[in-house]
Amino acid sequence: MKHTNILLAFATGLFAFTAACNASQPASTPAATSAAPAPHAELWGDLKPVVSVKELMHDMIDPASDFIFDAVSSVQTKKGTVETFPKTDADWERVRFGAVTLAEGVYLLKIQRPFAPPGDNNNSEGPEPLEISPAEIKAKLEKDPVLWNAKIEALRNVGLEVLEVVKKKSVDDLWQAAEDLDQACENCHLEYWYPGQKALLMKADKQLRDLYSKPGTTPKD
Repeated sequence: MKHTNILLAFATGLFAFTAACNASQPASTPAATSAAPAPHAELWGDLKPVVSVKELMHDMIDPASDFIFDAVSSVQTKKGTVETFPKTDADWERVRFGAVTLAEGVYLLKIQRPFAPPGDNNNSEGPEPLEISPAEIKAKLEKDPVLWNAKIEALRNVGLEVLEVVKKKSVDDLWQAAEDLDQACENCHLEYWYPGQKALLMKADKQLRDLYSKPGTTPKD
């Protein structure tokens, strides 16, 4: 009887220990093994566009770029050269505003949205259209989405570049960043807005090269 009581107590203790261990571990069910949802997942809904690409560029990206473009300039006047560059903390703060808006805002181009408002076909009509239609732009993007994202990243990188310039408050570096911004914008426009101009530029460049490759001919600034 004594041995029976000991065995019963041992069995009862073992059962309690096993139950406690099992209670401390999640059950091996599909729900338990799947990744837990992010905290406050209700705050991170799907992003929905409000305007077209054309409107986003006009109302947000272009104005943000102007904070950078307009910060540095050199203009020849009758009174001489007028230099413009950031001089105060407030001046640099405006440059930073443009850089932040550009770097963050350009990622909105990754959200699927119309390329132009309804009924707007760009300047794509007529015998020699200057621009391509929204439908043509969409076709180009769908054919090579990697290129579209590369153009977005290039523009974002300039925004990040300007943020570093603002930290140093280097006017020389700001000049270079403005040139980089102009190049990034133009490269994208030549691909998706007026690609016909790209062919004309290449043709003009070839003509200049052929002209200056002739003996006794040198290029002039």
